[in-house]
This record gives sequence, structure tokens and C-alpha cells, in this order.
Amino acid sequence: MELSVRWLNRYLDPADATADEVEHALTNAGFPIESRRVASAGAAQAGRPCHPDTVLDVEITSNRGDCLSQVGLAREVAAVTGRRLVMPEWVEPRRGEPVEGFLTLENRAPEACPRFTAQVIRGVTIGPSPAWLGELLESLGQRPINNVVDVTNFLTFELGHPSHVFDLRALAGGRLVIRWAKEGETLRTLDGKDRTLRADELVVADADRAQSLAGVIGGAESEVGGGTTDVVLEVATWEPPVVRRAARRLGIRTDASHRFERGVAPAELDLAARRAAALIVEIAGGTLCSGMLDEGRALSPARTIRYRASRARALIGVDVPDAEQARLLRSIGVETDGAGDAMTCVPPPFRLDLEREVDLVEEVARLHGLDGVPVLDRMPVAVRPPQQRERAMREMHAALEGLGFYEAVTFTFVSEDDAAPFMPAGLRAVRVDDERRKAEPVCRPSALPSLLGCRRANRAAQVTRPGGVRLYEWSANFAEIDGPGAQTVENRNLALLMDVPTAGARATHEELQAGVRAIRGVVETVVARLGGEGAGVRLVAASPYAPAFRADAFADVHVNGGRLGSVGLLADAVLRRHDLDHPMAAGDLNLDALLALFPPKVSIRALPAFPPIDRDLSLLVPEGTAWERVRSLVEGANLPLLESVEFVGTYRGKQAGAGRKSVTLRLTFRDAGRTLRREEVEPQVAGLVDRAREELGAELRA
Repeated sequence: MELSVRWLNRYLDPADATADEVEHALTNAGFPIESRRVASAGAAQAGRPCHPDTVLDVEITSNRGDCLSQVGLAREVAAVTGRRLVMPEWVEPRRGEPVEGFLTLENRAPEACPRFTAQVIRGVTIGPSPAWLGELLESLGQRPINNVVDVTNFLTFELGHPSHVFDLRALAGGRLVIRWAKEGETLRTLDGKDRTLRADELVVADADRAQSLAGVIGGAESEVGGGTTDVVLEVATWEPPVVRRAARRLGIRTDASHRFERGVAPAELDLAARRAAALIVEIAGGTLCSGMLDEGRALSPARTIRYRASRARALIGVDVPDAEQARLLRSIGVETDGAGDAMTCVPPPFRLDLEREVDLVEEVARLHGLDGVPVLDRMPVAVRPPQQRERAMREMHAALEGLGFYEAVTFTFVSEDDAAPFMPAGLRAVRVDDERRKAEPVCRPSALPSLLGCRRANRAAQVTRPGGVRLYEWSANFAEIDGPGAQTVENRNLALLMDVPTAGARATHEELQAGVRAIRGVVETVVARLGGEGAGVRLVAASPYAPAFRADAFADVHVNGGRLGSVGLLADAVLRRHDLDHPMAAGDLNLDALLALFPPKVSIRALPAFPPIDRDLSLLVPEGTAWERVRSLVEGANLPLLESVEFVGTYRGKQAGAGRKSVTLRLTFRDAGRTLRREEVEPQVAGLVDRAREELGAELRA
């Protein structure tokens, strides 16, 4: 950002800041100076009196869009040097007929254009700018164009609010419409180039066609020139990602886009619109229509931040008095109420970067002087226990590594073909428009395709491990809700991938079942490590959320009554795509829900004083009966002396019969106060068998 010292002094009282003083003040305030030069050649070449000026190239961080203006930097200089900030003043022009009689405005995209204002000025005379205006613009390397356009450029550098003017006669239907461009729509921009637009780019159009690329550059067809008499003055603001995306794709870099990409406060548009209209009438003549068209969404309420002066002193390490902290904050426009640790602060609307208490603490440190913060030989660090989330992550890693898993760290992007099988119904892929990501343009909906790529690399390298290779990764996953708009869904998940060991070329049914039980055991172990033995894990057979899983070997994982994720066997088509010729089990668990189980709930009780009675039951049930149904039936029976029920195994064969299987379960009975007798248990077992016969069609296997 180039800063004219002479221009800067227009907003300071006293207006006698030298270039050296300004450079020193801005550097101490956190705005280093890249270079400085003397600017006078432009005025001399234009045949005007030469007034030498010093121009400083100031480094502005991306979060300080408010300092991309002469007034913004003057505010910083005033705060550091103790001067008073003098805001621009003007005479309100006389108003004419209502603006609604000449122009209509429609904002169809308030989600991308928070606010758009339009005023009409009739009867302007286009000509050269006055000497003071041309000289100020030339000091920053700007070429004067004409008096009306120069005012909009002046406003960009004075207040940091880019604006634009249209020739009213060139607007079809006397309309301005803020809308998304039509796919393939063309626009000839002010640089004389024809641009082909995309549907995710915003335009300001008239009744027939686009007239400017929102926030980036105006259109040539509505350009203000020598024959213009009536102009439309636009002062608006746009969502930074919309402007950034269009400017980068089309390779257009303008002073307007540079500021809109960093954020322009909607609440400040009134000041800029009134200032610009008054200057145009003053310099180019004409009559300002009464009223202003204003379309967009409701302004956000002012942010209120609780501020503690003692906390600021602790963070900065310097004893800055309470009153001095309040004074420093007020010097940059922050409203303060209260004192000490009961202070309430309201940042000014142009400071979009001030959101939290620590942001205000940083402002106090910066304005008090970072060079006044002492550098100690030893840091007084108090070691504190890790945060609960960090402890939970350590436990999760330890549990998985103890189970033979290796952590993978893979790239966020995958190909469309790899992402598609893992895309849940009702969602669509999030794509990036980047030349470097042509082969893998999709933000992955799951880390599993990336883990499959790792497994393929390990297979190519002939990596083997006893029991098979096991991989895990925690990462952010992305998708968009399928439908109008682009509502993004982002989750942090834990992905698990493990080989299913097989003895032959093709896996048997028992081997596949063993793979499902193995991935279930992994989930149960991790959940118990984080939530304790009391965190009950249940697998409920379900339809896969995406085609990447086999329909006959997929289940949702529930913990303490809530859904944690899913596990299952991967479909053959997915394995073939990754050149894998053996079955694999996979899991996808919600990481935040998993970590929320920590710390584990531990209960201590005395060892049982009396022995249990175990009964093993082998029930012949239809092949499609899931273990969960059997367990639910046992637990639903509410047997008074039942302590636990466990799965033992499954048998399929001639003795079980076609279409049936034998499920063996172990029932443990115990009385805490005495030794049980067999006669007390047998009726409960018999009743359970009768219930299984009625509800499951089961028979007791001999």
C-alpha cells in the first residue's frame, strides 16, 4: 500500500507529520516500510506546479484491510503520535427528483453481496479533474482519467472503499441487477478484453446483460466518457471469496479487488457513498437525485467483547495501567465501557479483524510499543497438564498402535473416481479450481480412498505384517449438500483400514466374518480406552451409506445410544480399482464424538464373593439373523440373575441345515449374596429358549 505523506497530513491535526516521523510511527505500530520515494514528476509533466511529496510503500497484513487507505493509516499514525484524526468534511449537495424515477435496483445474491447502494447524479459535465485531485492521484502512480472516474479512484485510496460509476443511458431498462453470471456469459471489461464468465462469478447487470464483474472490474459498454451526462454511483461490498475466485481465475488484479478480497465493512458504505456523491457534484456539477437505493441483507449487530485489563498485563508482560489500556483502545476507534476487569469493548465496524479479547490485547501491546516488551534471559513457563482433547488423542493413538495399526498422513485431495464410491447419498463433491489439482480436484469425503492408495503402495513394495497391514488416519472430510447453493458439510473422522487374512485365493464366509469381528474388536478397544469399560458399543446391521461397502457386511456403530460411525467390508469394485486382491475391513468414526468419551468412566467394586453359573446355548436360527437381534432378545428378557451375555461362535454345516446357522452364546448367572443352585437357573434358560423360538424361529441345537 503506497502512502502519500502530504495526502496523509490532510487527516491529521496538527498536520505537520514528516516522512521520517510517519515511517517511525507506522513501523512501531506493526506496519514496516518497504521503500520510500519522492513523488513530483507526475505534476511537473502535467504542466502544473511541482509540490514534492514523499511516498512510502507500507506493508499491510491481509487481516488489516482497513489500512488500505490514507485515512486508515492516518488513524494509526494519530494513535501512535498523539495527534487528532480529522475525518474528511464536505458540503451536502442540493437534492433533486427521487432516484426511483430513474433507476431500479435488485439484489438477487445477498449471500454474496451483503450491501449494494446506488445514487443517480444528473447533468454532470465530464472533463479534466482539478489540479489538487490529479496531483494526489499521480503521487500514488494513478493516471487521471476524467473528473467523475477520478473521484471513484480518489475514494478508493482515501477511505479504502472502491466505488464505480455507470453511464445511466447505457443501462438497459434503467435497471441494476446483482446476480450470478450465466455459464458462458461474456463481458467486455474496461481493459478492452472480452471475458467469458462462469456461473459462480457475480456480476452487476442491467435488464439485458452484465455490465461489470462484481468487485473486480467494470464493463466497457457502460463506461463514463465525454458524452456522459447522467451517472449511477455504485458503492457496495462483496464477500471476499467471491471476488478472490473471479479475480484469480481471470487473472485480473485491480485496486478494488485487492481491497474487497480483504473485506470492506458494509456499515461504512453510507460515509463513502455520501462523500463520493458530494465530490462528483462539486467537481463535475449536476444534480444529485434525492434518496439512495440500498439492497442487501440486514447489517450484523456490533460485536461486544469482554475485556480484562489484568489478562492483558499477564499476556503482554508489561504493567500497562487500566486507564492507559482504555485510552489506547479508544485511540483506534474502540468504544470502551467500564474499567479494569469489567470492561466492555465494541470494535468499530471497519475493524473486521477484532473478534476476541486477545485481539484487543494485541492492539494494546502494539500501540503501547512492542519494543517496550522486555526480552528475558529465561522464560517463566508454568508447565500445565495437557488439555483433555490432547490426552484423548494420545490414548487413541496408543490404543491403535497397540493393535498393530500404523498412522498415515495423506493429502486432502483425491480424484473424482476415487471419491465417488465414498460419497453419501444427498451430498456432492467439493471441487477446487486449481491448475495444480487437475488430476485430484476433489476434497475427499473420507480418508479411506487415501488409505487405500497407501495400501496399494505397500502391496507394490511387498510389505507384509503378521495378521495383515493395518492403517489409520484422522482428518477433515468435506462434501456439499446436493441442491441449490453451496452449503458445505465438514466433519473430522477417524478412518480405519485393515487386511482380512485369508488362507486361500478366495476368502471363505468364516474368514470374512472374522474380518468384521476384528474391526469390531478394534472399535470396542478404542472406545473402552477412551470411555471406559462401561461405554457400551453396539453394531446395528444397516444399509451402507455409500457404494464403497458391501451390503451384506456393513453396520452402524452406536455408543451409549448415539451413532459413532460405521464399519464393514469394502466392496470388490473398490478393491479392484486400487489393485487389491484380498478383502479389507474399514471403519469411519466421528472423531469429535469419539474424543468426547474421554476421560474414561471408572468404577471400583469388590470382587464377587460367590461363583457364577455359566450356560452355553447353541441356537439354530435362519441365516439372516444378526447377532444383535439375539443379544437384544436376551437383554430384553430381563432375567433377574443374568450377569452377562457373550458371543462364542457361529457354525454352518450339514448339522445346522440349509439356510440356517448355529449361534452359540454364553450366559453368566450370579447372585451377589449367596451361591446359586442349578435349579434356579434352568427355568430362566428354558424360558429364554421358548422366547427365542417364538421371536426368532430358533431351535435349541442338540
